[in-house]
Amino acid sequence: MEEQEPGQWKRMVIDASAGAIAGGISRTVTSPLDVIKIRFQVQLEPTTSWALLNGHISRPSKYTGMFQATKDIFREEGLWGFWRGNVPALLMVMPYSAIQFTVLHKLKTFAAGSSKAENHINLSAYLSYVSGALAGCAATVGSYPFDLLRTILASQGEPKVYPTMRSAFVDIVSTRGFRGLYAGLSPTLVEIIPYAGLQFGTYDTFKRWTMDWNRIRSSNTSSTGADNNLSSFQLFVCGLAAGTCAKLVCHPLDVVKKRFQIEGLQRHPKYGARVEHRAYRNMSDALSRIVQAEGWAGLYKGIVPSTVKAAPAGAVTFVAYEYASDWLESILT
Repeated sequence: MEEQEPGQWKRMVIDASAGAIAGGISRTVTSPLDVIKIRFQVQLEPTTSWALLNGHISRPSKYTGMFQATKDIFREEGLWGFWRGNVPALLMVMPYSAIQFTVLHKLKTFAAGSSKAENHINLSAYLSYVSGALAGCAATVGSYPFDLLRTILASQGEPKVYPTMRSAFVDIVSTRGFRGLYAGLSPTLVEIIPYAGLQFGTYDTFKRWTMDWNRIRSSNTSSTGADNNLSSFQLFVCGLAAGTCAKLVCHPLDVVKKRFQIEGLQRHPKYGARVEHRAYRNMSDALSRIVQAEGWAGLYKGIVPSTVKAAPAGAVTFVAYEYASDWLESILT
């Protein structure tokens, strides 16, 4: 037993470090799409001309389309505007990814009875889903305040209400108390269970399918070692598909989460109405009120940049993790 401990600790260091590296790279690469998505999600006014014509809201909208939003943000805030809130985002996503991949590997090791990654791929889709969901919950609780600060800084635009992360932090604590740093945690956990479960469950499923396809292609050779090795392009496609599936299913819960995160906080009038303090009693009330006031389209505000972002984000995360994990393993073993 004592001989296994160093190996277990080494594995934890590899998983945590590779997860942090993968999360940091993915977040930085996809930050512009994340900023655009958040601007749509926190906008109470319609985000499309179709919704404006078919809804009851006639107020002018700041953002009405992805291309228009991109032009406006660049014109008003410059290129740096697309990376607004990226520092707290990195402070959130790096520990988030580190915790997520570490817990995920531990759970898969327990379920498979082996710490070897090649044995984890043979787990059932159900076990992959449950492992991913539990890992996502642990990571969310551990990094949530930075997620809240990221949303607030990314949503505020120009002129800034909070010039720094510290000013946002101080205002939240003074107006909401320390509990305010976890505003929106409940819908986040409700969202992360299906999201992380679907993301990791479908990723493992797509990897198994791809490995089977590789075996069929190489069935005429005697080599079996290459059958389980996926190319970087195949890993990218598997991550792309997994991220897209998870985001399409869970997007309405992400909209509700963003509304809880910014309720009662200052917002410049040119960006439209703000979400008033205690605008929603709970998550179900938020869902019904959004549908009532903004139509069903309100639950899918930001779905285009969100899906466009989720696909490469998932792909980059998984590919970066696989390569970082292999690189760290080669150094530490």
